[in-house]
Amino acid sequence: MRRFAGVLAVLLCAAQQQPPYETREKHDPNGINKWYLGREIAHFMGPGGIPWLDRPEREDEEQPTKVIDALELKGGEVIADLGAGSGYFTFRLAPKVGEKGKILAVDIQDEMIAELQKRIAKNKVTNVETIRCTESDPKLPEAAVDIVLMVDVYHEIAFPYEVMSAIRKALKPGGRMVFIEYRKEDPKVPIKEIHKMSIEQLKKEMAVVGLEHVKTVDTLPRQHIAIFGRPKE
Repeated sequence: MRRFAGVLAVLLCAAQQQPPYETREKHDPNGINKWYLGREIAHFMGPGGIPWLDRPEREDEEQPTKVIDALELKGGEVIADLGAGSGYFTFRLAPKVGEKGKILAVDIQDEMIAELQKRIAKNKVTNVETIRCTESDPKLPEAAVDIVLMVDVYHEIAFPYEVMSAIRKALKPGGRMVFIEYRKEDPKVPIKEIHKMSIEQLKKEMAVVGLEHVKTVDTLPRQHIAIFGRPKE
């Protein structure tokens, strides 16, 4: 018990100190020349990328069924799909949480929100709610979310400290933050380096906001499933 209290105190202390953002003379053209804890932040995908998000090959490349299995859903959960895009995961998750659950489909782009709303209406989905976020605020209700899911999104967030601090507040005690990110540790993964993320980098960035590493699931061909949690306070 004392050990847990000590770990919690360290996490809370770390969460109070925001690391600075930096710029550098040389940077990746696919980045925004904004650095956070040694990592350059990448440009995000615009609405023109919807065909890429919906591509049939994604089923084999990213294996969404394995991602959903790793969430170990029981039904009734509130899940925030942050950076939902066109809803690739949103509409796969909706039937899994059932009528008593809810999917919060969060995106920063009006075009993506409009596309989500069109698909909600077309498919008569009743347990999906759209949220228009900002660069620094996911606009999630406090202590109300069981799981926040980001699929190939976190490395593009322009204000990672602010967003993750808000997510920690939005998670219920014991709630989980799940990242799907291309494995930076594997040079054979055919994606630009700036769009990859290592587990050690994620651990470093999550420790700052008081989220603990729970486990990493490596069942996907190219990506980590990295699971962090808000401590049960």
